[in-house]
Amino acid sequence: MASSTPRRAFVEQVMGMPVSIHVRAQSDAGLEDPQVATAVEQVFGVLRRVDSVFSTWREDSDLMRLRRGDLDPAEAHPWLAEVERLCAEAERRTDGLFSASFDRAATGAAYDPTGLVKGWAVEQAAMHLRHVPGVSWCVNAGGDLLAGAGHATSPSTWLVGVQDPREAGEVAATIPLRSGGLATSGTAARGAHIVDPRTGRVIARDGSATVWGPSLLWADVWATALFVDPLAGERALEAAEPAYRSLLL
Repeated sequence: MASSTPRRAFVEQVMGMPVSIHVRAQSDAGLEDPQVATAVEQVFGVLRRVDSVFSTWREDSDLMRLRRGDLDPAEAHPWLAEVERLCAEAERRTDGLFSASFDRAATGAAYDPTGLVKGWAVEQAAMHLRHVPGVSWCVNAGGDLLAGAGHATSPSTWLVGVQDPREAGEVAATIPLRSGGLATSGTAARGAHIVDPRTGRVIARDGSATVWGPSLLWADVWATALFVDPLAGERALEAAEPAYRSLLL
């Protein structure tokens, strides 16, 4: 679509980060369609519900209640079991470079699925946008993006700038994204927070790994894996997921 295509953005702070939904349509009337506003509110509603289940900052989340033993697993939200299965699959696909279960050097054994939850949650929530005809959309969740289009609509191209991890405010590369997900892992935005599951130690080096392809969930998983071990991660990605591309900085 041309740059003059009508566009609207919706922003909400949810899951501890800013989430923005950008919508394009052929006309202003298309953006004002009540289906657009309804779908956007449904997206944010799903993300708020995900936060209530998986947040590690909310004492009343299902995840934290399970950790404390205050919630019977049989009574927990079924999303927890689904995400646990996906985490196991992610560990298998990445040859152990991504894991939700590892021995932390300081705190001992731990289970933390939140490294997978964001991509998974955005994909679940964005299903509501896929039902709106005549629009193209892009969801930006803390710098990770999922793009697509509504029913019977050709997706437009979103130009995604990848930040230079060593020069604040500088764009190192621009990647066109029409449909699918793009995720970046590194230390520039949040500092040293990524753990190498093989050692349980936080990775303190600079740099970043960006991965894009059909699914935001798997792009996010692979971006983490490539940042943990760029060489082994690239080999595993090429062998397991040829539809994805990567950029290491």
